[in-house]
Formats: sequence, C-alpha cells, structure tokens
Amino acid sequence: MSAFSRRRLLSGAAATAGLAAMPISASASTRVPVTREEHRVVIVGSGFGGGVTALRFAQAGVPSLVLERGIRWPTGPNAETFPRVTTSADKRMFWLGSGPSLFGISVPPFERYTGLLERVPGHGMDIMCAAGVGGGSLVYQGMTLQPSQEVFNANLPERLDYSRMDSVYYPRVARMLRLETAPDELVNSKTYLPSRIFARNVERAGYALEKVPMPIDWTYALRELEGDMKPSYTNGDSAFGVNNGGKHSVDVTYVAAAEATGLARVATLHNVTDVAMARDGRWQVFVDRISTDGTVLEKKIITAKALVMAAGAANTTKLLMRAGAKGAIPDLPDGLGTNWGSNGDRIYFWTNLADDFGTPQGGPVVYCSKEWDDPGTANTIIQASIPPLPNIRSTMLVGYGVSEGRGHFVYDSVRDDAVLRWPFDGDGVLYQRIQQRASDIVGPGSTLLDTTAVYPSTWHPLGGASMGTVCDLAGRVLGHRGLYVLDGALLPGNAAACNPSMTIAAVAERATDELIAEDAGVVF
Repeated sequence: MSAFSRRRLLSGAAATAGLAAMPISASASTRVPVTREEHRVVIVGSGFGGGVTALRFAQAGVPSLVLERGIRWPTGPNAETFPRVTTSADKRMFWLGSGPSLFGISVPPFERYTGLLERVPGHGMDIMCAAGVGGGSLVYQGMTLQPSQEVFNANLPERLDYSRMDSVYYPRVARMLRLETAPDELVNSKTYLPSRIFARNVERAGYALEKVPMPIDWTYALRELEGDMKPSYTNGDSAFGVNNGGKHSVDVTYVAAAEATGLARVATLHNVTDVAMARDGRWQVFVDRISTDGTVLEKKIITAKALVMAAGAANTTKLLMRAGAKGAIPDLPDGLGTNWGSNGDRIYFWTNLADDFGTPQGGPVVYCSKEWDDPGTANTIIQASIPPLPNIRSTMLVGYGVSEGRGHFVYDSVRDDAVLRWPFDGDGVLYQRIQQRASDIVGPGSTLLDTTAVYPSTWHPLGGASMGTVCDLAGRVLGHRGLYVLDGALLPGNAAACNPSMTIAAVAERATDELIAEDAGVVF
C-alpha cells in the first residue's frame, strides 16, 4: 500500500469512527451510549444474499452476526402483521417516513416507523428497497424463475458455469423455497378469473404460456376458499406481504435455518451508517441501534475479520461509495457505482372493457409468458392481482427482461450520499418489445397505463458492485481481503429476463461454497 493510500486510510477511518462515536443528544441531558463489539463475520442485510450466506456459513461452523435495519414480520392464519392496502394502510408500509411517491402519486405521510419499503430517490429513476428480516422476499410477488442457458450466458459471466448452476445451485434454492405452481382447483375458482383471462389472451396472441413456480404453499389459498381463514391470497391483498403465512420467504427458510444452528444471530433494528477498514486490516461497521420510530438508542462500532455486504443493490453500493469517497476504505475498484440496471421493469394497469376481471382478484401470480429466443431482448410478462377495490375493470401486468441501459451512482459530498443517475430512455429497446407484447396480449377493447413511464422506478435494482468490475465471481471485492458483496449489487444490471431473486440466491449459494472452501480459516 502506498504511503498516500495509508494516510488516506487512517485519516478516513479516524474521521468515520469519530463521527460514529459522537454522542447524539435526544435532549440536553440525554446522550446516546457508544459500545464496541468484535465478531468473526458480520453480514449486513438478511435478504436473499444475506440469508443464504448466514445459513451456509453456519452449517460450515462459521459464526456470524446478521445486521438488519428493519423488524421481524411473523405471520400465520388470520394474522394482521402486514398492512392491507385498502383497509389498513398505515405506518407499517414505509421506512421512517421516506416520503414515497408510488406510480407518480404522493402518498400521505404516516408517522415515522421502521416499515417495509424505502424509496431511494435518484435522477431519472427511483429505487424501491425493502426493510425487515427476509429483505425483499417479504414484499416480492414470488416469481422464482431460472434463466435459460443461452440468456444466462449472454448476460452473466460464462465462468459461473451454467451447467453447475443448473445441476447444483438453482435446485438448491428451489428446495429451500419449496417452489410450487398454483393448482388448477385454485386457478379455476371465481377470484382467479383475471389469471384465466390472461392465459387465454396470451395463447390467442400466439405467445408461450406457463405457470410460474412460486415459494408458496397453495393449500393456504385453498383453505381461504373454504372459509378457514380470512382472505389474503384469494383477494389479492398481499402487495405488502402475505398475512396468512404459507409464503416461504427468506425469514422463514434460510434465516430461520441459520438461527436454528446457534451460530447465526440476527440483530434487528440495527441500521448500518458507515463501513471502514480498521488499522489492523479488519473491518469496522458503524451501526445505529434504533427504536421503531428511528430514534437512535445506541451507537455501535463492530469489528470483524470478514464483512459481507448484503444490504441490497442500492444500499450496499451507497455504503461502499461513501466509504471510498471519505477514504474509510481506500483503493476501491474504479467500477464501484457503475453497471447499474433496472432489470427492465415495466408495470402496467390493464383496463379491459370487453371482459370483466371482477373483484376481488386472486393472487399473487399464476402465469407468465416468456420470450427468450433472442438473448439480447429476452423478456417475461406476468399478470398480477390488484388489492381489493371497487370494480374498476382493471388488473396488472408486469414485464421485465434484458436491457442495455445502465446507470451509475455519483457521490454527493453535501448530502454525504451516493445518488443514482439514470439515462433517459435507458431501457428503450426492451421497453418497446415489452410494450408490443403487452399490447398484443391485452388485445382490442383494452387500454394499458404504463405506470413506469409515469413514475420511473424499479423494484429490481441490480449492479453497482458487479462481478467482473468490482468483485470476482464469489463476491470478493477486488484488492480487499475479507470484504464481500453477496446481493443484487453483484449482478451486472439484469437477471437474464427473470425476476432476480432466484439468481441472486443461486449466485450466493455458489459463492458461499467457494468462500467456505477457500477463505474460511484463512481470511476469516
């Protein structure tokens, strides 16, 4: 390390430590305590990347501390854990009054609470980020798709070895999430009429149709039909989480299994504010332990031999860029903050005057239409239910796929934050193809409202610390021993025409195998 880099490291780490250790006064007589801890491995985030890492490390005998800024969301039959959009929209929906604007409509502010979703504003594109044990798996609809070999190799490094991903890692994820497609008995029921109309129209338009594997025990939905539980699946009231249970999200699969070993501990309401390299080469994590209204109760400085960044594509990238800009982690790769993509997200309201979708509408998702023959424009379209509303003769279509549009983050010293910059019409070519296919599917007598055009945003942010430019294929940050990225930030801008969840988890499964074999006991 050069003398300049060494000076930059020490001054940056000292500045960060001093900032984190500074007491914050809640009143003139109240001070926030500062404490210190040491751990072998710290994992920031408990979603698909963090959950996989915690479990596989624990099974290999490697203990870890998982830091999660949000809360736990336990569910079960007739639970009211998650907010219901039409009957109980409240503070649980959003992260600490982040002021979301959904589909271009400003949502009235609720009181500050460590809720499910945070809007991360950017120039040209906003990012929707989840919070809570289980991360994005809490609020995602659940489409769990594996890319084809041709689309995978065209968009992800071939050195990942699709044949092994296909034979080992994708199946491993499928087993953990217990994937099932919706049974015909459910699909043929009254509230799943929109799914049947979508299926009919897809086939009329000459496109491929298939059921979507979902991490759901569909017997819960069938029990709702029988009146054994209040509706949650069968009325589409799952946009902010499924109250009745039966959804195999990361918190009840990977994280629960990791905790059961006794070697993984999840610390909730631990909001990471900064990361840095310590003078001895270990990693420091600066954490605010908060209450559910965001009040800082304690400041922690946690030191670890290994640090796994799994806070989601946006927040992993932002934390690393802040550390690099302030000199807290020197010599981070130049590609940090680049190669960011939206996964080509398009969300439509489909209003159908020829047919009546009815209300309520069963969900979350039953069918998809894949167009994967051309790896350069491969895309997927699904139909998704809307929450219980008066009959507005509408439902939702969602498209995503392979796009060449790429954004990048820029560090703003005034805000002490990294901000996304997204090019106008960045997904233009893919958008045109999705638009054409969606129009063909809905057919005459229908209208499509492209909500993404009204409010440019994505629920599937990818890249920022991508493999090949910032990390190797196992998530090791280049040139930084013991620093890893294992979440959506690692994927280069798209997930090969799929919802990203399965590929993020499969890549993390592959990476943890390699890290356990090569780094455990040597690096951490």
